[in-house]
Amino acid sequence: MNEQIKPLVTFLAILSFITGVMGGVGGIALVATSPTLQKSIGIKTDQNGSSIPLPSLGKVENITVKEDSAVVDAVKKDSPSVVSIVFTKDVEIVNPFSFDPFSAPEKSVQRQQGGGSGFVITSDGLIATNKHVASVEGAEYTVITQDGKKYKATILAKDPFNDFAILKIDAKNLPVMEYGDSDSLDVGQKVIAIGNALGEFQNTVTVGVLSGKERNLTASDQGGNGSEELEGLLQIDAAINQGNSGGPLVNLKGQIIGINTATASKTQAEGIGFAIPINSLKTAIDSVQKNGKIVRPYIGVRSALVDEKVAAIKGIEANKGALVMGDEANGVAAVSKGSPAESAGIKEGDVILKINNDQIGPGMSLRRLISKYRPGDEVTLRILRQGKEFDQKVKLGEMTPS
Repeated sequence: MNEQIKPLVTFLAILSFITGVMGGVGGIALVATSPTLQKSIGIKTDQNGSSIPLPSLGKVENITVKEDSAVVDAVKKDSPSVVSIVFTKDVEIVNPFSFDPFSAPEKSVQRQQGGGSGFVITSDGLIATNKHVASVEGAEYTVITQDGKKYKATILAKDPFNDFAILKIDAKNLPVMEYGDSDSLDVGQKVIAIGNALGEFQNTVTVGVLSGKERNLTASDQGGNGSEELEGLLQIDAAINQGNSGGPLVNLKGQIIGINTATASKTQAEGIGFAIPINSLKTAIDSVQKNGKIVRPYIGVRSALVDEKVAAIKGIEANKGALVMGDEANGVAAVSKGSPAESAGIKEGDVILKINNDQIGPGMSLRRLISKYRPGDEVTLRILRQGKEFDQKVKLGEMTPS
């Protein structure tokens, strides 16, 4: 390059750099002072035209890391208290191809096996699970702890009001889960489900959010031979698979807030699971620890929620109250003999509107409201009979466990 041209090129390069820097600074200054430009590129300003600082991305990252860490800590805290429950049953099978009119059919014994989940509620071996897990007739139950130890289990108690049961194993110094408060939950908060997924993947962890509260559904048992009406359930989107039944649902503090109990059919929906709130089971757990059985109160009536047809006949508001009615086809009386209801003079055709100050209606059945009390408690029923309302006191009896 010509020696005379070099200084000129160097000068022009320096000039271009300085001009670019000044232009950038000027552009920043122009944006900072021009509300129109600020608005066009998405910068927010206050009433005086001053720009509002953008949120720190570093803060969002810190929140995410903190939440993920809470999940990890909760799982570490609770996993030692979660157990797998395996049930086995010998079933006699008749060979359909061995028919001989002159001899007995050929038979063989086949061992069937299934699985569920549970968690430790006392250090000396009380295990909580679902009633449908513990309702396989003639089955033998084995509890497997996280460290791989196996214990023969016996069914200690079943809850007549909920899909809940307690098993007993011969063990000591087991880690016990901490109870949370299921009444204080907020829809949208993170929840963690732990269980024996598909009966073979022990302590599987799934994470989701609380999708809803106070859900009601009809759940089938393990063999599909029976069903149960469940009320006041927690709806979650954390994956619940076969074998998860009876496992704990916990919050980010590692406190148990529910028992995983059912899931919507995979052919109908994804991400819809249900858990029984732990608060509705605390009295049952307490009664087992004190009495060795689940003690529930009852008044001794068969009832059905009032619908529009009954409401029109009775002259009352639809979906309010429980109609006392029997089932003649199956020989079930409306009022059980010797029951507290019979002693209080309750009759078939009465409509029970309230228990104390609680209105009976959808999601708040007579059975569910009664479960808030204990045997021996006295409650006041508001009753509608032949167009007239009156109050009747009833002393609750003790339901015989199934």
